[in-house]
Amino acid sequence: MDGQTKAPTTRLFLALWPEPGTRHLLTAWRDAWTWPKGASPVHADKLHVTLHFLGGVPSERLPALLEGFAVPFEPFRLDLNRAALWHNGIAVLEPDATPPGLALLHARLSDALVALGLQPEARRYRPHVTMARRAGGATVPQEGPPVFWEVRGYALVESKHGAYTVLRHYA
Repeated sequence: MDGQTKAPTTRLFLALWPEPGTRHLLTAWRDAWTWPKGASPVHADKLHVTLHFLGGVPSERLPALLEGFAVPFEPFRLDLNRAALWHNGIAVLEPDATPPGLALLHARLSDALVALGLQPEARRYRPHVTMARRAGGATVPQEGPPVFWEVRGYALVESKHGAYTVLRHYA
């Protein structure tokens, strides 16, 4: 060992975090699928829409990040109505189109990431709720309960040992 200790990091992401009524509808969609052996359905308390994945950031930066992610926000409605199985075995529920309010929030948070010295993901943003992983061969439900999500805020979330903790809600 070289005597240096690695600075602690916190694994973070920004997300739309559903209130109980929306979470119940998302769970009903998840339960409408027929999962193949080996699929990993997402637990109900982890269903969300990721806005930006930050990964591991130095824990000492957390106070600045908590403040830096407070961006102007206007409520919007997100209609999740299309179940799909992506090529990599990810089962999702997604909208037919990205609402303008969501696109604006995503862009403002991208700007906040840059201002904080972090790099937003380069790939095109595709809003979705992950229903399961390793789901190749799942039976995709043709319909489920309408999810008309009245989004009134977003959250900074920590992922630690498979558990998610909302560190701050922003509205």
